[in-house]
Amino acid sequence: MFANDNNIDNLQQLLAELKNYAALQKDYLRLHLVEKLTILISTLILVFVLLVLGVIALLYLSFTLAYVLEPHVGGLMYSYGIITGFILVLILLIVVLRKRLIVQPMVHFLANLLLNDN
Repeated sequence: MFANDNNIDNLQQLLAELKNYAALQKDYLRLHLVEKLTILISTLILVFVLLVLGVIALLYLSFTLAYVLEPHVGGLMYSYGIITGFILVLILLIVVLRKRLIVQPMVHFLANLLLNDN
């Protein structure tokens, strides 16, 4: 089978091409991983920035609402109490619905990001 030098040369060329192919596949996987990590990290940064800005907006909105409610409920202390109670109910609602509001969208996002190749 390997009687002539032509077959040995072809086999060496094939091995060289296989090494080149393996190196290219490794580079492709690295680039693919970098792309996915870039999307994931940029999304996490965006969510963090929006969360911080949302908390700041909620804080100012709470103060504004407290001063608006003050004449209607009999004092600033009562309006702060009402707003605090509302925020606590909102936190409780988020904790109860965390799978539907937080976990499932995160799983869908990560699954689409990591499993789809488009």
